[in-house]
Amino acid sequence: MKVTLLGTGDAIGTPKIGCSCPVCTEARRSGRQRLRSTVLVEIGDRTILVDTGPDLRAQLLAAGSPHIDAVIWTHGHYDHFMGFGEFYRVQRIPPVYAAAETLASTTRIFSFLSFTVEEAEPYVSFDLFGAEVTLFPVHHPPMPTFGVRVEHEGAVFATTSDSSARIPARSLDLLAGADLLLLDAIAPQGYTISKHMSYGEALELAGSLTPRTFRCTHASHLIPWDTPHLAADMESFDL
Repeated sequence: MKVTLLGTGDAIGTPKIGCSCPVCTEARRSGRQRLRSTVLVEIGDRTILVDTGPDLRAQLLAAGSPHIDAVIWTHGHYDHFMGFGEFYRVQRIPPVYAAAETLASTTRIFSFLSFTVEEAEPYVSFDLFGAEVTLFPVHHPPMPTFGVRVEHEGAVFATTSDSSARIPARSLDLLAGADLLLLDAIAPQGYTISKHMSYGEALELAGSLTPRTFRCTHASHLIPWDTPHLAADMESFDL
């Protein structure tokens, strides 16, 4: 299994439009970006996207224009699903797997596309191209939001998606011990945000979940580029 982080920014992205803070200034100077949330997961010759953020066209071009065989949506916020329309007239529209609450708030927006939806029951694993996939609730009020665990040939990739640190114990069990763990970390240590983790909270959670490797993602422009364990766009992991 190969995992590539196509987008590691929050809903605004980095650099933020009109911002002259040090992080955004360095981004414009160096050409660095944090695009919106999308993860590419390769299982053999099959390719899955976890979320389809609004920067999807640029992300797929940067990744070499892979054919996408399936999509998993974590929740119904704009920055996690709105790029799905980029499949129009590009390839056969891939099937979407998501919880019922997510499908209820997203599919009507893409009524101009013909595609299959598969409702995924939380905590109930399903097979996707030989991988075992499980969606599980996290904590991102008021939106119902789900983390994702993908296991293939003994390797485990897990992501919290958008979440505060108040993740249910049963969901924490599915995040524990992953080979690659992605943790929501929208703001620097010391910030308190009711529906996201700060960087400090993400580090604390990583310490308790003991992953082989972890990255802090969904980062806002407030987080410096050289922050340890910070995810980067186009970073890849062979698990």
